[in-house]
Amino acid sequence: MPLELAEVERPSVGVGQVLLRVRACGVCRTDLHVVDGELIHPKLPLVPGHQIVGEADDGRRLGVPWLAWTCGACRYCQSGRENLCERARFTGYDVDGGYAEWAVADERFCFPLPDGYEDLDAAPLLCAGLIGYRSLRFTGDAERLGLYGFGTAAHIIAQVALWQGRRLFAVTREGDDEAQSFAHSLGAEWAGSGAPPEELDAAIIFAPSGELVPAALAAVSKGGTVVCAGIHMSDIPRFAYELLWGERSVRSVANLTRADGEEFLALAPQVPIRTTVESFALEQANEALAMLRSGNVRGALVLRP
Repeated sequence: MPLELAEVERPSVGVGQVLLRVRACGVCRTDLHVVDGELIHPKLPLVPGHQIVGEADDGRRLGVPWLAWTCGACRYCQSGRENLCERARFTGYDVDGGYAEWAVADERFCFPLPDGYEDLDAAPLLCAGLIGYRSLRFTGDAERLGLYGFGTAAHIIAQVALWQGRRLFAVTREGDDEAQSFAHSLGAEWAGSGAPPEELDAAIIFAPSGELVPAALAAVSKGGTVVCAGIHMSDIPRFAYELLWGERSVRSVANLTRADGEEFLALAPQVPIRTTVESFALEQANEALAMLRSGNVRGALVLRP
């Protein structure tokens, strides 16, 4: 169902919250899952968007990520796993997000943004970058890394992986010459569809396609890890135990912690990560979502109020 442009009152600020004038907001596949009804029970009515670059009244430039609030008391929060909090709230899902001129956020869950990044360039770091980085960490010291789906997150994390000295293999849809060329331009030594030319030590699946899980398992060597990076994925088909045998593993990544954000945003200027961005006016949000839905995206899409 298309989003509707509407005039609403400026949001009120509660205790511990900060009012932000939105300067940019990234368009994420999770937004698409919400709009398309694949993530059920969002707050309604809802302002989507969870890669917010905003300016506070005191001039600070802050980033607002997907994780909007945690309880701080459950066993997950108490053990450093706030990304799994049983009562967590999420930006652009449980609370209004950044497809707007103004947004309110819990100040404890906002990140100061590194210098050297324009607003549009910084926005994709706040989800595509953060979730990609958490996914990359779960591949350990894998040298030969496969990225399945070369979109927003992959184009960011490819730069980190290469900076760390890894070898990069990009798996795209058949015939997607543009994505393959894009991956090569960022340093991938191979980009194509089907099986990579060498065994991989690990793979990260960014595309929301469950059929890629058996394919990635078939591509990784013994002891290899397949990381599913999306919040939503189509059903994984049945596969032979032989694909998993040899101490291969499959794991998901859920959300992020504030520690992830602090670590990644400190790392970004060291690499330095450079995001490829196409911007849209706020009124073009449906157009940007349609473009993302089609898969015809090179880099990141960002809305500007």
